[in-house]
Amino acid sequence: MEFSEREMDRLIEMAWEDRTPFDAIAAQFGVGEGEVIKLMRRAMKPSSFKMWRKRVQGRKTKHSNRQETLRFKSTRQRNISNNRISNR
Repeated sequence: MEFSEREMDRLIEMAWEDRTPFDAIAAQFGVGEGEVIKLMRRAMKPSSFKMWRKRVQGRKTKHSNRQETLRFKSTRQRNISNNRISNR
């Protein structure tokens, strides 16, 4: 696939982020995990790619089907209901 420079930058940024799953990248850009790895290998310096690959490999948050929670919510965060902030 051919991507514009802006799309390629965004794809690399999403792949670099720890909490963005490969499924989200696939949904937005239409490329699977293997293709993302190939793109990252071509776009990055070898040392940066190795560091990224080591960090991402086996990480639960990069593989959404293994993800236990969809979103982190702090216990200090207020509940929002009916467009009004609920009292504690």
